[in-house]
Amino acid sequence: MPKYEFQVEAQAQYEAEQSAPQQGLFRFSYTITVTNTGDAAAQLIARHWYITDASETQQEVHGLGVVGRQPLLQPGESFTYSSGCELRTSSGSMHGHYLCVSETGETFEAPIAPFVLDASLTEMHLHRMTSPSSRTLH
Repeated sequence: MPKYEFQVEAQAQYEAEQSAPQQGLFRFSYTITVTNTGDAAAQLIARHWYITDASETQQEVHGLGVVGRQPLLQPGESFTYSSGCELRTSSGSMHGHYLCVSETGETFEAPIAPFVLDASLTEMHLHRMTSPSSRTLH
């Protein structure tokens, strides 16, 4: 049986120039790298994010693909993209999962481990987290 496995790596950064702290607007950018660490091709179909600020207010974001794409990844291939989000507080976190489909039509989720959004962090102190996702289909 093929093994479907995506590894997700996230890197976040505070965007001071695009933020207005006095108005409760903190903008963050993040770069995600999704790597197919399994042994069969699979496609990233949809995303589901939970974005939580320091006051525990949570936004839920879901939709098809990422940045308008639905990449098909062969074993060993990676796809990297950048996007952004806004918080009402100077810190928070994001986590979620990607819905993926194998070349045979089997669906699986690739979890995205929580990563920190923090306006007090400088570019030199980016948070980098990895989240292995594996599922062997029988």
